[in-house]
Amino acid sequence: MYEVIGARQTRAFRVLWMLEELGLEYRHHDAAPHSDALRKHNPTGKAPVLLVDGAPVIDSTAIITFLADKHGSLTYPAGTLERARQDAFTHFVLDEMDAVLWTAARHSFVLPEEKRVPAVKDSLKWEFERSQAVLLERMGEGPYLMGERMTVPDIIAAHCVPWAMLSKFPLLDDFKAYGKRLSQRPAYQRAAGK
Repeated sequence: MYEVIGARQTRAFRVLWMLEELGLEYRHHDAAPHSDALRKHNPTGKAPVLLVDGAPVIDSTAIITFLADKHGSLTYPAGTLERARQDAFTHFVLDEMDAVLWTAARHSFVLPEEKRVPAVKDSLKWEFERSQAVLLERMGEGPYLMGERMTVPDIIAAHCVPWAMLSKFPLLDDFKAYGKRLSQRPAYQRAAGK
């Protein structure tokens, strides 16, 4: 049985959602960032941590990619052109969307107050809006990033939607609708505790 350590409100949600999509059993330990429970397995204290037979795997994207590969679902096989395209979506979402939201969070409450630059958020909002347009264009007809098949980058991208809303970042209607559509999946709802 897998064990997930990290608060549902963090990137640990991505792992919980993936486990629900895969229909796997797991135990969830709700732990705040930088708690002893997280530092025991990840010196940075960041969530999430997945324990696999007691061995820790860190970073939400590494974890959900590991789970997809191990269980042969929500991914294309390594070495295929489809996997290369899927990985390109994953890296785009991480670099151009997730990182932008994380930088805004850092300058809102994560960094020491004297290191924060609140004015940077204006350019981050512009960048996030531009990246949504690029992602939607690359996505095409959908309903998922890879067309008819949901894959790893969908979990990351859809997770950015409520994060952006909470951070008061601009959301394009089509990207918001994409996030809403994915949030209505039964596995998402179970992961959210609804």
